[in-house]
Amino acid sequence: MKITDLEKNIGSFNLKIDDLYIKPGLVHGLAGHNGSGKTVLLKLIMGILEPDRGTIDLDGMDRINMTMMSQRPYLLTGSVYDNIVYPLKLRKIKPDEAEIDSLLERTGLLAQKNQYARSLSSGERQKLSFIRAVIFRPEFIIMDETLSNLDPESERAIVEIIKEIQSERPVTWLMVSHGRDVREELCDIIHYMEKGRITDEVIKG
Repeated sequence: MKITDLEKNIGSFNLKIDDLYIKPGLVHGLAGHNGSGKTVLLKLIMGILEPDRGTIDLDGMDRINMTMMSQRPYLLTGSVYDNIVYPLKLRKIKPDEAEIDSLLERTGLLAQKNQYARSLSSGERQKLSFIRAVIFRPEFIIMDETLSNLDPESERAIVEIIKEIQSERPVTWLMVSHGRDVREELCDIIHYMEKGRITDEVIKG
């Protein structure tokens, strides 16, 4: 994904990304203080917001193969299971019940499989949104503070799942997390933002 001369004005805030390359198959971190423009950039990439100018070249990727998780995920009416299989139904993919149960168990949600999804706690909602995002094997996954409300055990479970995905069938991740330890453990490249600009880039390894 190549971002060139991207600009978006929202009130007095100005986002301006001259040049940003999101290399496929790697975990990219996006770091910066609140208000630095991280979520605005993510929404532009997903097509939720339209840029005022500039280009986001998806390099042939269709947005149906992209997904975004937010800190406060939107859940559909129905059960936890209904939410998980929804993206599969959209793409006419048969659910793998063993895989679904494994992800539910590893994230501590197996007992809530048939529970009304909107009755979950904030941390449980985030875990559900993670499962729903990875279950259809997208090419590009955005995580916007998805790990923020998780207990250490649940956070560790999701970190390990991400590592397994990257070792078995690497996808591209763009991850916003204020947890430095998680960024350092998972990210191959970290892009730093300040006042709507990319100010630095650190390539690890």
